[in-house]
Amino acid sequence: MNSEKLSKRLETVVSYIPKDSTIADIGSDHAYLPCYAIQTGIAASAIAGEVVKGPFESALKQVKLNALENRVDVRLGDGLDVLRPGEVDCITIAGMGGPLIASILEKGKAKVENARLILQPNISAVSIREWLMDNGWSLLREEILEEDGKIYEVLVAEKGDPKAGYSSGNLEAELLMGPLLSTERSAPFRKKWTQEMTQWKVILKNMEQAEETPALEERRNDLLVKIKMVEEVLNR
Repeated sequence: MNSEKLSKRLETVVSYIPKDSTIADIGSDHAYLPCYAIQTGIAASAIAGEVVKGPFESALKQVKLNALENRVDVRLGDGLDVLRPGEVDCITIAGMGGPLIASILEKGKAKVENARLILQPNISAVSIREWLMDNGWSLLREEILEEDGKIYEVLVAEKGDPKAGYSSGNLEAELLMGPLLSTERSAPFRKKWTQEMTQWKVILKNMEQAEETPALEERRNDLLVKIKMVEEVLNR
């Protein structure tokens, strides 16, 4: 992967960037995504934010290599601290855990108000959906894809009605699995949740050998509820 050829998951993220946007890629690593978005004529300008010194320096080198110093600004800082309010109209955060992405958004609320969010969590997309719901963001699009044996979700959101798209009547299930993804039930979606359900059943089996405690009972009940929710969606 480089700034001329992205991974399938990052290409999917870029596909949701509005034409001629000013973008910020948070946790940009080598700045491949913002460089690609500029080189392909999708974004007008970009900010690459990185909190770790090594990747920050790699991003600087990549931008210089592509002669994009005037269009991609590489900044060192924690999360959305690298931005000023209203400075960009599209923010991408990819390749982190869902809880971390949600915490970045929470900490930088003032920086994202008028921007489109394109988020690609490696795990726990439910954490992001819950944050969007609690903070008045509308989930415009969800996509799920498989690459190199791993399954990724991409969530696109803008300020708006947080309940738009949630229509099944089972909010907990839709937050867990994605309201739009649950409707489409694509092959990667079915594979992901079949695997998750299999793992939960293994955990339940192992619990049979453990000493019964209130915490264990709570965990068991939580898993049983999740298994039931997944089965209902997959069997529609």
